Amino acid sequence: MNNQSTRKHFSMIREFHLADFFTLANAACGMGAVLFSMFYMGSRSVDHFFAAAALVAAALVFDTLDGRIARWRHKHSALGRELDSLADIISFGVAPATLGFAAGLCGGWDWIALLYFVCCGVSRLARFNVTAESLSEGRDAVAYFEGTPIPTSVVLSGILALAAWQGRLGEHLYWGAWSIGPWDLHPLVLLFVLSGTLMVSKTLRIPKF
Repeated sequence: MNNQSTRKHFSMIREFHLADFFTLANAACGMGAVLFSMFYMGSRSVDHFFAAAALVAAALVFDTLDGRIARWRHKHSALGRELDSLADIISFGVAPATLGFAAGLCGGWDWIALLYFVCCGVSRLARFNVTAESLSEGRDAVAYFEGTPIPTSVVLSGILALAAWQGRLGEHLYWGAWSIGPWDLHPLVLLFVLSGTLMVSKTLRIPKF
């Protein structure tokens, strides 16, 4: 690495604030949840499934802390906002969808539902980033959320963890499976569809406290 590259590297590090490291911890937890979901599919050890669900919950803790720290230190930046969105789509979009797939939501219609959920999460975060200034109404933070915030998907991970605790994964998922046309649909996946739809709703406004 030459001197110019080294200077650019350390320059980028200096742009990070304390809250940004908590945001990165959020992303790391999300990726850990994805990996543990994959471990579960290979091992069928419920401990791996619980670890994946627990890491999604840990990501929520870090996501909450990074916002509190940023407000406490009065350090808000465009970089931090982009980091937060990228971390959130991993932890509260990709990770819950992967956990759902590992739990048994793997029919053809389930695939479409999970893809819809993730795409809604991406769209919701992108829309928030481009509208945050107008939604803030002149304040440092937005006054309300359009649609449910993506971290609310942690509820889905909690439901799947409960299913695992009750031995209701795979063939024993809540409400079974329906054969519709060429593919199967597990009604449980409709909770992902509902969550995604609420995220992209423009009529649902939730005050930010």
